[in-house]
Amino acid sequence: MSKVDRRILKSQEAIKKAVIELMSEKNFNQITIQDISDRANVNRRTVYLHYVDKYDLVDKLIEEHINALRELAKSSSEMNFIDGNLIWFEYLESHYLFFSTMLASTGATSFRTQFLEFVIEGLKGEVNTTEGKNSGLSEDIVLRFTAAAYVEVVEWWFRNGMPYPPRVMAQQVGQLIERIL
Repeated sequence: MSKVDRRILKSQEAIKKAVIELMSEKNFNQITIQDISDRANVNRRTVYLHYVDKYDLVDKLIEEHINALRELAKSSSEMNFIDGNLIWFEYLESHYLFFSTMLASTGATSFRTQFLEFVIEGLKGEVNTTEGKNSGLSEDIVLRFTAAAYVEVVEWWFRNGMPYPPRVMAQQVGQLIERIL
C-alpha cells in the first residue's frame, strides 16, 4: 500500500470516527461538515472528496458495517445459534460506539430498519412452518417477531452499557432463538 493510499484511509477513518462521536454528542441535524472536518482534523474539501454530504457519509458507514455483518453471517452459517451469535456480539462489542449511536440517534432511524431487515434475512431458511412448534404459523410473522426481539435485545444491551459479556449474550439469545425457531 502506498503512502497516498494510507493517508486516504487514515483521513476516511478519522472522518468516520468524527461523525460517530458527534452523533453521540448532539442531534444529527445540528452536525455540519465543518464540525466533522474540525473533529477529524481534515480540511472540509477532504470530507467532500470522499462523501457527497453528511447523509452520504452515514449511509456509507452503515453499509460498511452491514456488509461486515453479512460476511460474519456467511462465516457462521454452519454454526448453531449460540456460536453464530458469539461472533456477532463480539463484533457489536468491538464497534460499540457505532452501534450504540446508530441505534439511539434520531438522525439514523434508517439504520434500525436496515439492521432489522438484515437480521430477518439472516434468519430466513431457519423457520419451519410446515411441521413442529411453528406449524401453521406465518413465516413472515415468525421471522419479524424473532428479528424484532433480537434487535430490541441488542439495543437494550447497548443502552445499558453492555452489562453482560458477548459470550453470555450469545448463549442466552441463541437459546431463545432456538426455542422460537
